[in-house]
Amino acid sequence: MTETIPRTELRTIRRVISDLRKDLFTDAFALRPVPPLDATHPLVREMPQRFRPYAPWLPHAALTAFAFYLMAVAVEIEGADLALVSGVPLLLALYRPVGAWWLSFGGSIVWGLGITDTSVGGTWPWPPTLFASYIAVMVIVAFQNRPRVAGQMLLLTAGFGFAYDLFADWRPTNSFPMVVTSCVIVGAVVARRSLRETKQQVAVQQSATHEERSRRTLLEERATIARELHDVVAHHMSVIAIQAEAAPYRVANPPEELATSFATIRENAVAALTELRRVLGVVRADDPDAYADADPEAPQPTLATLDTLFAGVRAAGLTVEHITTGAVRPLPSGVELSAYRIVQEALSNALRHAPGSTARVEVAYVLGGLGLRIVNGPPTQAVRPSPGMGHGLLGMRERVAMLNGEMTAGAVEEDGGYEVAVFIPAAAVPEAEAPGPEPSGQAPGQAPGLKKGPAPEEETMKP
Repeated sequence: MTETIPRTELRTIRRVISDLRKDLFTDAFALRPVPPLDATHPLVREMPQRFRPYAPWLPHAALTAFAFYLMAVAVEIEGADLALVSGVPLLLALYRPVGAWWLSFGGSIVWGLGITDTSVGGTWPWPPTLFASYIAVMVIVAFQNRPRVAGQMLLLTAGFGFAYDLFADWRPTNSFPMVVTSCVIVGAVVARRSLRETKQQVAVQQSATHEERSRRTLLEERATIARELHDVVAHHMSVIAIQAEAAPYRVANPPEELATSFATIRENAVAALTELRRVLGVVRADDPDAYADADPEAPQPTLATLDTLFAGVRAAGLTVEHITTGAVRPLPSGVELSAYRIVQEALSNALRHAPGSTARVEVAYVLGGLGLRIVNGPPTQAVRPSPGMGHGLLGMRERVAMLNGEMTAGAVEEDGGYEVAVFIPAAAVPEAEAPGPEPSGQAPGQAPGLKKGPAPEEETMKP
């Protein structure tokens, strides 16, 4: 234990010396100009338009004017020597701040040791102009470098002031006022700079968190779409397999080539179903509990089941008006399912963000596609709306983009409500291909008019 402590202290001292050499000695006079103000700075924005191009350089002009003012005052007090020691480091600090501090620090030492006149009591080793210039230079360095550099400058300043008081007790000094004033001013500058950097880091982190949350929501929505598309595509592939198996039995004595072709079609359909199940297994493995309560054998919802959705929404407290225009016709399963999910999400958003409002759902069967318009009014209840992140809109846009459709969403200026408008291009499905109830007395999926042959495999029927 007695050997470990000195080694630890020695490593600490070496690290402190290394940091000091790196911060204040290495490339001390390197060019590090003070940057101009940003165009978004309040001082720049408040300037008249004709002076705005020059506004970013106001700090440089102010420091230059202050340096010349100190030099003029120093000439009146002591002469040109004090004027140079007071003004030159301040001007140099605009371009080489660390080197300017060393110049001001060395000037303070030389001035304190070389001047023996006590006509101005209590102003040594820093006369008034050098006092102000020295603190100004430290402020510039603190603005340009990490807080550790400011601490090193303050420690060296305090050490010089203590040594000066110790060896020059015959002369009144202002070392203590210099140390206290510099610590207060430079400390305030460092605290303000640290607070600003912390706010910037928090803003960047919040932005990254929001982007990550949006990306995760988008991926979850895509996984949901993949599951639903599996059910839709698997249904059609099952029908293809069943029809291919049943087709040879519809014709008496079919040619061997025809039977072979239909067998190949069935084998390819069954292989496609197998691949679909494998891909779906990968998707569900990422989130096995997402649809744990869902019935895998339940049919996917369509526009024909919107009334059930509206009944549940009305029970939750949202007044819903449903309007259907155009000739109702069967649409592709993917379009029906996506349209249902878009209406469902829009009404869910209305429940969360506008409790007690009235919603209107318009479904328009137009030439070449399907139009949806969901509008809700402002909230009428005293319940505080849910502070959602707008991720429901991401899912809607993903579905619409998948179907090459168009979507607009935004606030309604007239009454403060919200509107979602969607157009999905879709061709009508022939009545023969439209999903419908199976004929009574016939096995599910069995082709009408099947004359003979074994029943299709049950595994082929499952989506």
